Amino acid sequence: MRVGLGMILLGAALIALSATAQTPTAPSGTDSAQPPAEPPGAPPPAAASPAPPSPTPPSPTPPSVTVLGSQEVQGILGREIRSTADENMGRIVDVLVDGEGRTRAAIIDFGGFLGVGSRKIAIDWKALHFVPAAGKKYGIVLELTRDQVKTAPEVKDGKPTIVLGASGNLESLP
Repeated sequence: MRVGLGMILLGAALIALSATAQTPTAPSGTDSAQPPAEPPGAPPPAAASPAPPSPTPPSPTPPSVTVLGSQEVQGILGREIRSTADENMGRIVDVLVDGEGRTRAAIIDFGGFLGVGSRKIAIDWKALHFVPAAGKKYGIVLELTRDQVKTAPEVKDGKPTIVLGASGNLESLP
């Protein structure tokens, strides 16, 4: 048991000795509170200045709100279009806008019966008129006849869109 106690004391002494050997000591005649001198050519230490307070982001402006009455507006997708001669011209299935957000054309599902044999035709937005109709909020009237629309080419994905104008002329959208 004396050997075990002696080994413990020897181990503790070695640990204490190694701890003091790793602690730097100040040279005689200098104040130990000063940091050690920087080696020559080293950049000067950065001045310890408090970090500036982070700027508070401005509170976002609340969005504007517009209330649209149910009697003032309506959705148009799926709405029936009639000619000035009261012919069924089909239904609006899509609306095309340009890069600036201006409405350019309506795509109507034209011809066929119950969707069979129909074609998608682009009609100039200016050729459509939204008029009050009895029993409905608005009727959509097209300034073209069925015969004029029959000749219009079908809209196809990946191809330039040919738009049928109010005068019956074809116009290409880029």
